[in-house]
Amino acid sequence: MHPATIRDMDDPFADSMETSCGFVLVNYDSVLLLQYPRGHWSFPKGHVEPGDANHHITASRELIEETGIAEVAIDDSWMSRTEYTFQRKGRKIPKQVYWYLAETRELDVTLSKEHTNYLWLDFDGAEAQLTFDQEKNLLRSARDHLRSIGRAV
Repeated sequence: MHPATIRDMDDPFADSMETSCGFVLVNYDSVLLLQYPRGHWSFPKGHVEPGDANHHITASRELIEETGIAEVAIDDSWMSRTEYTFQRKGRKIPKQVYWYLAETRELDVTLSKEHTNYLWLDFDGAEAQLTFDQEKNLLRSARDHLRSIGRAV
């Protein structure tokens, strides 16, 4: 048996990458950020589930679950992927997140129990509020894309 196979059986989290999908969600000139229980600020996102037909469905389902926002227009011409590692029960877990750009006219947010707060901020304010540099870069990329298609943000 291959050594990696043995290790995988001993440690179900070894070499398995979690996958989530989320939105950089824009309302005119504002971006939605959510605060997580540990205090960090990020975009709405969540795990891919077996019944999800594609990443857009995952991101949309998670957005509804986390915020109550259901009406979005997804920009199919922009996507980004981030990777990081986090700790769960003393184990390092690699994670990838596929990010999509979406717009909504909804401003009312109904937070799930997964989050402690939310903010609609202009792009500069959102960049300052985001906790992780990787996501600040993600926001800059989304903003550059919007500008490139004629959206003033």
